[in-house]
Amino acid sequence: MSKKLYKSQDNRMICGVCGGIAEYFNIDVTLVRLICVFLGLWAGSGVLFYLIAALVIPNQE
Repeated sequence: MSKKLYKSQDNRMICGVCGGIAEYFNIDVTLVRLICVFLGLWAGSGVLFYLIAALVIPNQE
């Protein structure tokens, strides 16, 4: 059975991207959010990553 990446319905703050990534890699969602915030503060790459991921990653059914 293959794992699939979905936006989380349970661990969502904005779109559920960080929650979905945390569930996929089986790590704490807080760590993923901190990494995203750090990247966002560092040249804005986290914001771009989050926006692209929010558009590309499908919703959990």
